[in-house]
Amino acid sequence: MKKQYIIPIFVPHLGCPNDCIFCNQKSISGQKKNMTKEEAKKIIDDYLKNIKNEDAQIEIAFFGGSFTAIEVEKQEELLELAYEYVKNGQVESIRISTRPDAIDKETLKRLKKYKVKTIELGVQSANNYILKRSNRGHTFEDVKKASKLIRRNGFLLGHQMMVGLPESTKIDEINTAKALIKLKPKMVRIYPVLVIKNTKLEEEYKEGKYEPLPLVQAVETCKELVEMFVKKKVDVIRVGLQNTDEITNPEEKTSEVVAGPYHPAFRQLVESSLWYDAIVARIKKLNVKVKEVEVTVNPADSNNVIGHKKENVIKLKDTYDVDLILKQDENIKQGKSKIEITKTYHDFLEE
Repeated sequence: MKKQYIIPIFVPHLGCPNDCIFCNQKSISGQKKNMTKEEAKKIIDDYLKNIKNEDAQIEIAFFGGSFTAIEVEKQEELLELAYEYVKNGQVESIRISTRPDAIDKETLKRLKKYKVKTIELGVQSANNYILKRSNRGHTFEDVKKASKLIRRNGFLLGHQMMVGLPESTKIDEINTAKALIKLKPKMVRIYPVLVIKNTKLEEEYKEGKYEPLPLVQAVETCKELVEMFVKKKVDVIRVGLQNTDEITNPEEKTSEVVAGPYHPAFRQLVESSLWYDAIVARIKKLNVKVKEVEVTVNPADSNNVIGHKKENVIKLKDTYDVDLILKQDENIKQGKSKIEITKTYHDFLEE
């Protein structure tokens, strides 16, 4: 399998018709100035120099704003640049992220001209009240229309949703996942809401009008959402904002995060918890007192089985007095496992 690389080009706030309550794209992306063709070329060339894998599958991705809402001339300038790398074989494809209300037939025709392969829509919620409360400026009807148009025109569809928006509940977020699954995206990103500096949400937080989710609650909700998407074969390509110099521990001076369920390994917390649940479920099916469990997984899953800072190993020992033995097997598909009870208390006492 080819290793995938994404070359991210951030176009913060270009094209956004309004400021969402939670958003400061310049903080989230780390991109403080508007993107130019020259700057984009430099970023692409620098990435290509550092990708040594000859078998790499490389994609240029325009993130951070509402790409199809920026002026057409600017879109074409950046797309033409990216398309040159596709034509000469240095890059395999192009991806863009945009708003649901910035998609129409003419726009898709333009994107197809430059061989854009994937379109991600910032959905955030399927609840129109929550969308309005967050100042998104579009409805879920826009999401449905745009998603159908994208798929009918042969693009890969991606969705982005958020957990912990103002007045949103766990039920709202589960309903959002159900609504997105019906629209048949190929991939999804799940972002727990962080309170970022210089946003309306920061004002609400300081005034006591908004309370961010605790980390444990954010992990539990994201766990359920990941399970829902995986069950329906939707690829979960990100859980949590990427850790950067700006998106880091709120206690650090350089951090743009004021509050919220920040963790540098948020996705690992979610996936480790899913593995823990799977192991415990296997143990509970037996009518014997388990002393040792052996879990065999693909090497790529090893860290998640053990847990962040060996959390799963410690929790199994403390809660159930069970020892976790990890084995690796490249022949096991990623995400799958072989779980065997290798020692019970009866065996232990006989020893």
